[in-house]
Amino acid sequence: MKFVTLALTSAIALASISSAIASTSPKPATQHTKDANAAVLKALPFSDKTDFENARKGFIAKPDVITIKDPSGNVVWDLEQYKSYISSDKASPDTVNPSLWRNAQLVMEHGLFKVTDNIYQVRSFDLSNITFVQGDSGWIVFDPLISPETAKAALDFVNQQLGERPVVAVVYSHSHIDHYGGATGIITAKDASSGKVKVIAPEHFTEHAVSENVIAGNAMGRRAVYMYGAMLPRNARGGVNGGLGMTVSTGLAGLIIPNVNVKETGQELTVDGVKMVFQMTPGSEAPAEMNTWFPQLKALWMAENSTNTMHNILTLRGAQVRDALIWSSFLNETIETWGDEVEVKFQSHHWPLWGSENIVPYFKKQRDIYKFTHDQSVRLMNQGYTGEEISEMLVLPPELEQNWSTRGYYGTLRHNSRAVYQRYMGWYNGNPSNLNNLPPEMVAKKYIEFMGGEKEVLKKSQSSFDKGEYRWVAEVMKHAVFANPISKPSKELLADAYEQLGYQSESGPWRSVYLQGAFELRNGVPAAGGTQTATPDTIRAMTPDMLFDFFAVRLDPDKAAGQQFSININFSDLQSNYTLSVENAVLNHTQKQVEKADAEMTLSMATMNEIQLKQMTFDQAVKDGKITIKGDEKIIDDFLAMLDDFNFWFNVVTP
Repeated sequence: MKFVTLALTSAIALASISSAIASTSPKPATQHTKDANAAVLKALPFSDKTDFENARKGFIAKPDVITIKDPSGNVVWDLEQYKSYISSDKASPDTVNPSLWRNAQLVMEHGLFKVTDNIYQVRSFDLSNITFVQGDSGWIVFDPLISPETAKAALDFVNQQLGERPVVAVVYSHSHIDHYGGATGIITAKDASSGKVKVIAPEHFTEHAVSENVIAGNAMGRRAVYMYGAMLPRNARGGVNGGLGMTVSTGLAGLIIPNVNVKETGQELTVDGVKMVFQMTPGSEAPAEMNTWFPQLKALWMAENSTNTMHNILTLRGAQVRDALIWSSFLNETIETWGDEVEVKFQSHHWPLWGSENIVPYFKKQRDIYKFTHDQSVRLMNQGYTGEEISEMLVLPPELEQNWSTRGYYGTLRHNSRAVYQRYMGWYNGNPSNLNNLPPEMVAKKYIEFMGGEKEVLKKSQSSFDKGEYRWVAEVMKHAVFANPISKPSKELLADAYEQLGYQSESGPWRSVYLQGAFELRNGVPAAGGTQTATPDTIRAMTPDMLFDFFAVRLDPDKAAGQQFSININFSDLQSNYTLSVENAVLNHTQKQVEKADAEMTLSMATMNEIQLKQMTFDQAVKDGKITIKGDEKIIDDFLAMLDDFNFWFNVVTP
């Protein structure tokens, strides 16, 4: 009997950079791209060096080399690749938007920094910052990065520079993997379960940390390869910056379950002599998130609710649309609660800001970038404009346009305004022709035929490319590629257009998306590349309900059609029992067990996890007596055969 194991993909799919050496080299910037990037230099206040002063303030030390490896010797983080071509004294290359280059230069200010008395940060050891708050006897660690290896390297460096202290608490600000995945590098699960180390998180943290990587994990992970540029070469024609940080580390992320849940704004907690007051912000940047006020230090930890960029209302890797309106309201609450007292604000990405006279205006602009995007998108929506039209129409007021911390290095006004439209109106834009429109492969052949055939389309598109009309070339040539995916000239011209769009992008994720698209058009879809599947800790943290929900989205309706059966599943270690039922080509589960199921299976959740982690086969578990089966065993065989496996490396830019 073959058990179909659970294949979960992390929301941040990580790929081996070394496997991504392009067989077709990227091309230089065209004159149109050079001109577009030169215009950016004239449009924005590059003479303002305040951010560079703040990014360097409090600097203590940095390692000579930051190349971090796992126990097997595999590199999981390598800042040296960026240091070879990005530095504060180098002008932006023609192939990089100068504003994005400036952001990369700022993020490259790396090492150990003092934020204020007893608060320190290690920056650019991963996509996010790791923060160390000094208590009476040890460290309270905020947001321990993605990988255990990078978190441990940061802790080792802090102890080397400031004196060794034990970790007495870990605080997860929110439920994204770059804020908890490295915890296993600085504490153990036993430390948490015994209460030796407090692991503090907002209510519903675990539920959201696990579920985001389960239901849509495969698709989100594949798209994250595009968003974070994990496979792009590290040079001026490849990966430059992820907007929030350089890129993602590639270690095996863990998940240590919190033992202290914060449930309400104003809740206080004192750990190792450090008093913390929490502000709950669910539904803002993450479904479970919180800010932290340190009244003794007049310091405010902003999690990821305010960074030095416009953030995402809808992340390009895919997720549920965030609520821009509630996000802005939480920032307003922050201002009203601590604006008169705060002396320093810091967060999980980028650099801090000091002085209430600077922080409050900063907060107001952060608040208003989300409020403006929400209000003006809804205003135009109510005038009958669609998401595409709104994204083309909206222009920021000068106060936000000329402000560095609201520039679109991560989110952008264009895709955020579409996200607001999507949140209210959904995918349908009201035009009847879009109600049941043809899918790409079907429509592509018709478009190319109506436009005079592929040869004529290539000729006209090349002419448009030569005029610098790259968005139009991308729009046309995607049809040519979907109509004839083996056409090398079509794929090459589409790749050329994507490439120039990437070179012009101010947003790090936009650049990565375009350049990864160009890479795959020229070189094909990778068959492998070290993609990180969900970690053992994530799988072990799944409840039976989460597991069965995931089984349900894997059910192949063609195989399940006409079938009707029920399976009782008893988890001996959880003392909980479930019934799975297949009917109408749908899988449902309930804890209200039926008395006479077609089959019954008893096992421990621990055994289920071993099977999911491929530490044991289903057949072996049955043979060893770890699973007992009653009733019609064929029912279980048939059910398992109905579950799909997901191919991670599905096509994106080709059919």
